[in-house]
Amino acid sequence: MAQAQSAGPARLRSTTQEQIESRSPATGRLLGTVETTAPDEVAAQVAAAREVQPLWALLRISDRARYIRAMAQAIIDELDEIVETLSTEQGRPAAEVAALEALPAIDALIWIADSGARALEGRRVPVHRSIGPAKRARIEQEPFGVIAVIGAGSAPLAQPLGQIAGALLAGNGVIFKPARRACLAAERIATLVRRAGLPEGLVRVLHGDADVGLALAHAPVDKVLFTGSPATGRQLARECVAREREVTLELGGKDAMLVLADADVDRAVAGALWAGTAAAGQARGSVERIYVAREMQSRFLAGLVAGAQAMRVGDPADPRAQVGPLASQRRLRRVQDLVDGALAQGARMLCGGPLPKLPPGCDGAFYAPTVLVDVTQQMELMRTAIDGPVITVTPVESVQEAIDLANLGDPGLGASVWSADRHGALRIARELRAGMVWLNDHLPSPMVTGGPWGAAAGGGLGRTLGQAGLRACAQEKLITWDPPQLRGLWWGPYSRNLQRAAQAAAQLRSAREADRSSAWHSGAIALARAGARTFVRR
Repeated sequence: MAQAQSAGPARLRSTTQEQIESRSPATGRLLGTVETTAPDEVAAQVAAAREVQPLWALLRISDRARYIRAMAQAIIDELDEIVETLSTEQGRPAAEVAALEALPAIDALIWIADSGARALEGRRVPVHRSIGPAKRARIEQEPFGVIAVIGAGSAPLAQPLGQIAGALLAGNGVIFKPARRACLAAERIATLVRRAGLPEGLVRVLHGDADVGLALAHAPVDKVLFTGSPATGRQLARECVAREREVTLELGGKDAMLVLADADVDRAVAGALWAGTAAAGQARGSVERIYVAREMQSRFLAGLVAGAQAMRVGDPADPRAQVGPLASQRRLRRVQDLVDGALAQGARMLCGGPLPKLPPGCDGAFYAPTVLVDVTQQMELMRTAIDGPVITVTPVESVQEAIDLANLGDPGLGASVWSADRHGALRIARELRAGMVWLNDHLPSPMVTGGPWGAAAGGGLGRTLGQAGLRACAQEKLITWDPPQLRGLWWGPYSRNLQRAAQAAAQLRSAREADRSSAWHSGAIALARAGARTFVRR
């Protein structure tokens, strides 16, 4: 598949009439086009990947790891071009893309290549001698076959690339379906795969809308890894379950930040501004709700508002810009509707809102970092993801109140606790209904390459990335071994002696010494006779 150039409009060679145009969300400039895959062509693409996958699975895991390491090197070699493509397509500052997408992608690939084999290696399973005197057992990890990775527009590189690499290391083929607004980033991923020398056709990129993603659920893929909106994810999960197909869902969340009375206020303010405005508030795990100790509220709010007002909103091509545009005018209207609804119900806006004047040369959906107070749980804005640089601040009287408020609604993707008391913060972290909890930071998980990513139970299904994500790309298979010279200990024909032997073996596992002693006295002969049968080959 040809690559779309970031330097100017480019058109990929197409065999269909349907194409997706990628435009700068800041200026509307055409960046490139990609050809789409019709839903009725998806099954054929999966079948083609399945033809290549068995040969890939025959490679030793150390050999597969070398290809993953080569993908990391390809990012390093093409870093400037990748950052430019993602920055213009996503409308994000180049420094943010380098820090939150490129660098985590490199580290994740290196970790998978260097350490992933340990997560996928086989292991012995103990077998008690009462089951089989000479039986040996172990668990091996084998690939599913073909795994579908469906990405989100807010996670264009690091997350899907980590999922793809994990699936490949486990021996699978991959079908990658990116979001429309990350189509050029997906083409960059396809280029990285080619540069690394992976077998042609093992990883396939399919562009299209939600109907292509649902077609993947209908196609003969063996597992689906989905990142995106709750509505689409739940529909896809139903389709997968109906076909007895495994699925992992990352549906985002409404992340909370708890600022305790002993927190470093300046650090908490800086962290909130960064995590609340990363990708213009559209990043996976962006902070949306802040619960701050009442005695810290005035100082925290003063710093937060001053910092938000000082952030420059504009075209990411301008090195002074800290916040770029939202993904679309539709998203801008959605954010504004949520904010307006909260204001109508009594909330107060301390700063932010739509830009009164667009930056020079721009026609994008710009929204300034916004701070709201006097919010309540009855407001829709407090119950649904905003997907914009809008932060609500609520004072709390106690730590328990902060925990209870943070746990309202669906389980979260992530949460953070800001405190000087490490042990106290750890206790709070265990009580928060979130898949990831960060202490004195927010949103660092893409940089913790060995850790899992996903929401708490009820807010998604399963985990991606890290050791848990790697194991989720393979199936556990139990394999046992018995010497061919011996007969099975508990094989028929059944008899009263065999029953007494089984009863004695059970009593020998008792926690009470009296039971064990009774088993030896009353069942020793039965056990000996049962054991002797293993040497009778008939």
